[in-house]
Amino acid sequence: MREFLGLLKEGNKSALMATVMNAIIAIIKTIAFFITGNVAMFAETMHSIGDTANQFFVFIGSALSKKSPTEKFPNGFARLVNLVLLGAVLIVGILAYETIREGVRHIIEPSESDTWFWLNIGVLGVAGILEGVVLFKAMKEITSDMEGEQIKGLRVIPESFKNIGNAKPATKLVFLEDFVATSGAFIAVLSIIIATYTPFHSAEGYASVLIGIMLFFVVGRVFLDNAAGVLGVADKEMEKRIGELVFQETHVKDIQELMVLKEGDELHVELKVEFDPDMSIAKAAEVLDDIEKKVLRHKGVTDVIIESDKDDQIPHWKNKDVNK
Repeated sequence: MREFLGLLKEGNKSALMATVMNAIIAIIKTIAFFITGNVAMFAETMHSIGDTANQFFVFIGSALSKKSPTEKFPNGFARLVNLVLLGAVLIVGILAYETIREGVRHIIEPSESDTWFWLNIGVLGVAGILEGVVLFKAMKEITSDMEGEQIKGLRVIPESFKNIGNAKPATKLVFLEDFVATSGAFIAVLSIIIATYTPFHSAEGYASVLIGIMLFFVVGRVFLDNAAGVLGVADKEMEKRIGELVFQETHVKDIQELMVLKEGDELHVELKVEFDPDMSIAKAAEVLDDIEKKVLRHKGVTDVIIESDKDDQIPHWKNKDVNK
């Protein structure tokens, strides 16, 4: 139990914050839906319930993935977070289906908006603000994982969109879900206003369908990313960075092999460099040790397997951005 509690401290903070916030939002929306019966509120209720369950499992998975290797599992548990996320998207997929089905039913049989206009607007408005806070927290976590300058202020927003592909799996899921949640709250509010003040009473049904489609987009994106993570995916961007770093060492003549394997939040590096044939064994060992220390300073890199060989005069490293 003590080990489990210790691992929880290592869990993804964005996922934990999102779990608590979405649980509160889900309770408020559920109460509002039972009072009003509004279909747009139903869509947002399903969304928040799914987000709460999802992000709770994501938090647990991200914590357990930090568990140290054991005799039975010598490669560790880094990919566990990918497995948990694959299971989590099933929940979102089911709720997305229910959201679309209810929206279609309302489009076919639209009903005039009820008398709970301000309750619906108030609940969705508050929910949108709270979900926006969680979204911004996820954006800050994405930019904090970037190497280089510290991103501050509103610059976090565009930079997080640019670097979402390099985000940790758990943080990426929180970002995508809360982006959809924040956008969904705005769409739901707009549909209620249209249905109340115009003859277009089926607007709430269309909003429900649109929110469901957005949820299916999250399902597809997260499923593909984490299916690759379970198999072990090469990180080409990190390979490029490490290649540039290795070539800063003047004794390195060429890179024969370089692979960066991404497992959960961890990066495993395998590297083989070429030296001058006349270099002494002692000097080569010193250079290899220095390269290993520099590579390990990169965020997420947990281990480096590095070898050397004599220069065969055949160029192997094909990255055009590195001129040796």
